[in-house]
Amino acid sequence: MNDANVKAETNATALNATADGDAKLKFDMPFLNLQAVFGDVAEQGAARAKANFEQMKAASDEIAEALREACSTNAKRAADYGTKVIEISHINTGSALEFLSQLADARSFADVVNLSTTHSRKTFEAASGQNRELWDLARKVATETAEPIRKSFNRVLHRAA
Repeated sequence: MNDANVKAETNATALNATADGDAKLKFDMPFLNLQAVFGDVAEQGAARAKANFEQMKAASDEIAEALREACSTNAKRAADYGTKVIEISHINTGSALEFLSQLADARSFADVVNLSTTHSRKTFEAASGQNRELWDLARKVATETAEPIRKSFNRVLHRAA
């Protein structure tokens, strides 16, 4: 059986029969303009997608700027922290050299013990203050680095909601 021998049967009635047997069929259903219906839906979807894309792009730009600002702040504050560590190291080295100089001038064992006790107390007090300074600087670095990021994310999330 080949396709030439198959006749299709329909429930449609012929409108106009022509001499060669062609007929136009009339169906009992109204003609729908599907292109217009789907075209409108597609246009609305495209417009919504474009608006969402623009919102995401704006949010991405804002977050990128906040991250740039945070990195810049972090670099500045990390340099401040490094400078403070070098400064503290210089102070501690000077203190140790002064102590060694005083030990060299000591005349008795009692002088050595007295100098050692005094130097240990001063060193402990200085270390406590220095650690407090470094801790404050580290906290400042963390706070100033995270704050722009936190604010930016909050703005973006509130806009998205």
